[in-house]
Amino acid sequence: MGDLSALRPLWSARGVAVIGATDREGALGRLPLDFLQRYGYAAELVPVRPDGGRVAGLESYPSVVAARAAGREVDLAMIMVSAARVPGAVEDCIEAGVPVAIICSSGFAETGAEGAALQASVVARAREGGIRLLGPNCIGTVGVATGQVTSFSPLFSGEHTELVPGPIGFVSQSGALGYGAVSLAFARGLGLGWVVNTGNESDITSVEAMRAIAEEEGCRGILAYVESLTDLPGLRALTATGVPVAVLKAGRSDAGARAAASHTGALAAGDRVVDAALRQVGAVRVDDVEELLDVGDVMTCPRPGGRRVAVVTTSGGSGILAADAVEEHGLTLAALSDATTAALDEIVPAFGSSANPVDVTASVMSNGALFDRTLDVIAADDGVDAIVACFCVLTGQDVDDVVASLERVASHSGKPVLVARTGADHLAPEASRRMREAGIPSYPTPARAVRALAALCDFADAAPDAEADVAHPAPSTVRGAGTAASTPPAPAADASEAELKELLAAQGIPVPAGRFATDADDARAAVHECGGRAVLKAVVPGLVHKSDAGGVVVGVTAETAGAAFDRVVALGGRVWVEEQVEGGVEALVGFAPSPLGTVLTVGVGGVLTEVVADVALRVLPVARDEVGAMLDESRLGGLLAGVRGAPPSDRRALVDVVTRLCDVVADWPPGFELDLNPVTALPQGHGVRVLDAAYVPPEESP
Repeated sequence: MGDLSALRPLWSARGVAVIGATDREGALGRLPLDFLQRYGYAAELVPVRPDGGRVAGLESYPSVVAARAAGREVDLAMIMVSAARVPGAVEDCIEAGVPVAIICSSGFAETGAEGAALQASVVARAREGGIRLLGPNCIGTVGVATGQVTSFSPLFSGEHTELVPGPIGFVSQSGALGYGAVSLAFARGLGLGWVVNTGNESDITSVEAMRAIAEEEGCRGILAYVESLTDLPGLRALTATGVPVAVLKAGRSDAGARAAASHTGALAAGDRVVDAALRQVGAVRVDDVEELLDVGDVMTCPRPGGRRVAVVTTSGGSGILAADAVEEHGLTLAALSDATTAALDEIVPAFGSSANPVDVTASVMSNGALFDRTLDVIAADDGVDAIVACFCVLTGQDVDDVVASLERVASHSGKPVLVARTGADHLAPEASRRMREAGIPSYPTPARAVRALAALCDFADAAPDAEADVAHPAPSTVRGAGTAASTPPAPAADASEAELKELLAAQGIPVPAGRFATDADDARAAVHECGGRAVLKAVVPGLVHKSDAGGVVVGVTAETAGAAFDRVVALGGRVWVEEQVEGGVEALVGFAPSPLGTVLTVGVGGVLTEVVADVALRVLPVARDEVGAMLDESRLGGLLAGVRGAPPSDRRALVDVVTRLCDVVADWPPGFELDLNPVTALPQGHGVRVLDAAYVPPEESP
């Protein structure tokens, strides 16, 4: 990834060349020139066509090189020719010194192997020539402030289409859906400053485009629609700037993921991994275009100091719906102080409610002074972080009065105020516009207002990941505890459980004491060495799930060791004897590859792991406090706390071990899998033990 400022011509070019321009009205090669002139783009416009002549009233040139030789400035080219002619157009741009080009043409990776090969060759030549490429299979970009509509989307040919400027960036991998969403943003009055369709993302990715937009002066938020997501470090760098980011990631279902792959020529990451990764970096994931734009409406609001919400309503029904949504979205209905409740009792009539949700009734709302007092009292409560005001059927002067009151309290308190206005637009045609001008997001239902507020709270809570805070287990007599060495190389491809445990023990990871037994008599001796009660395990190359094959015998004593040895050795491998660890809570700790990086999985372990499927995920690197949070995202956290009279387990030791494991595997070659199940957390103060371990090496490249 190069200098992000090099992407600025995509929305702020000093000169635009359209390669493949035509004078035929309505043709794709004509539309960008028409749009650029219609929306007031004032810099250089250079049509490029082999036979010259005028295009859309502009002088054309046979090549970009010829235009540059004639003194025309070009720092962005739109390539609108057939796929077969794209390599020549890129060569022309390289020779002319154009830094960025948009390849609008289709017929590349989205069509199959032949198209993918053509795409790869074009990108390779572009990189040699020092030019960045957006697309191919791309509808273009918009710089709203300058009228730079370097796009052929039919949106901009609409009779009533107007650009609505604002501080929000919009990046979409899909062109048609993206510009459809842009039209909806403009229709609701949500102002956008920068719009980029990335298409196949052969070079410039959606994350790069978002990061470049975030560097623009005045950018207050980024909205994105993506079909593939692989650049987690870039996304982390983006959110670390403090610019809020909301992502609509397609491909939640298996069918959707397959459609996304065929659409963009890229494979989608597992959806649960995507959820975890976006949460980790502080981006908000949304479920549809409507929610994406709803979240865009709150990006310019002040950040709340917490998640405690006061609901003010003129409708008991709206208040109930808002309260339900507050709980559903992980917010808290604010507990109003005694002083606040007493002050509200003096304002709200007896048939209303001074408890949260506060039902002020229509009589208070119709009295501007009383409504102002109500809002002031609630906003002054230190236990309130945000206000959601719910109204039904606002009409006439009520709109102006309500907007004035809400604008005043939002300005004075510095707390976000959102509105749910349930009623047809024709009842108050100017209501949405007035509220938007006052900086107050409004929604047609309480649920949508609260959902948007939850996203605003998530933005406020988001912070860059801390450096990993590794805390090693305290020294003990357990093999491996307290003996951490430098980070080891990855295990051998055919590493057995015993070899894995030796490696882990050398890194301070506690494992049970054990050794190989050579015959039945030696097995009896090994059981005695393990304290008189042991587990015998088959060590057979390729056998991962030993229990399913009868390769694990528990509760073995000296008396039963011979028979247990004969049973296990019959599977064809060696026999490992280790101390039996009694009691505790069984956890799963695993590492697996994904397009976003190595994924840590922590959750309920044991033989029912796959049935229970109760785990939390994070993409490495993972800080120690995040490991602790993962325990509480599944039922594992409750089990560790002790249930039905069981003593609390050693949660701290488990966090220590998982954190250390993250450090151990950090430099292993990507693509491996490591399954530690179970990892048993013993009662408080007694640590943990890794009871089983399996390793799958990375697949060899073909």
